[in-house]
Amino acid sequence: MLYNYHTHTKRCNHAVGEDREYVENAIKAGIKTLGFSDHAPYYFTDTEYRSSFRMADDEINEYADSVRALKKEYAKDIDILLGFELEYYPRYHVDEMKFLNTVSPDYFILGQHFIGNETYNKQHTYYTELDVVQEYVSQTIQGLKTGNFTYMAHPDLVYPFSCETAKLKKEFTRLCEFAKKAGVPLELNLLGVREGRHYPSQTFFEIAGKVGCDIVVGFDAHDPVSFFDKNSLDKANAIIEKYNLNVLKNPFIKVKGKNV
Repeated sequence: MLYNYHTHTKRCNHAVGEDREYVENAIKAGIKTLGFSDHAPYYFTDTEYRSSFRMADDEINEYADSVRALKKEYAKDIDILLGFELEYYPRYHVDEMKFLNTVSPDYFILGQHFIGNETYNKQHTYYTELDVVQEYVSQTIQGLKTGNFTYMAHPDLVYPFSCETAKLKKEFTRLCEFAKKAGVPLELNLLGVREGRHYPSQTFFEIAGKVGCDIVVGFDAHDPVSFFDKNSLDKANAIIEKYNLNVLKNPFIKVKGKNV
């Protein structure tokens, strides 16, 4: 692992550790490019709703300043990037991007945790039926079409409790084929491996391998020791080999038109 673009901070209220700890542990683990991509504060323009699983609006500048100070301090040892993980909510996306761009981030990751958006509907993508899988795929494709996202985190997050395999494969294929055509990498998420979650999905990555999607491996680090989890890397490599996945071996991901 020469790079990791999926790194959270304690500001999201479900990660631990100081920013500096993530940087120093990444260096010890041999990572050459570290991207911070904490859950973005979401600029809900027409409601007082505030999420408990992302940083607050007023933390955005402190977050950016901290990451950029570390980038300067550790420039000889590691390249550090400023990013955000966020959902695509059609109703708020334009205003959200204007808000986040006030700190000039290097990249954005699409991490879709809700259908519609979390201020209404509130349909979490875990344990859903087929109609929600279809909605999830349609909404994420719509989000990727904006061109704002460098890659898609845990694209197999959606998980139907009861669903005909053929129909599920059809939806996963629709997402993979779009990602392939659009040149958007999909993430094999190591947090799911570490915690024994329902993702990474064997069904999804079998399809991704056949379609020929570009794959990024992401630690999805919520604590500074995540970078030393060799067991998860070994399990991820088994999936990579089993489905002959096209894993991007170097930090080629284009950020603002430049190769990182």
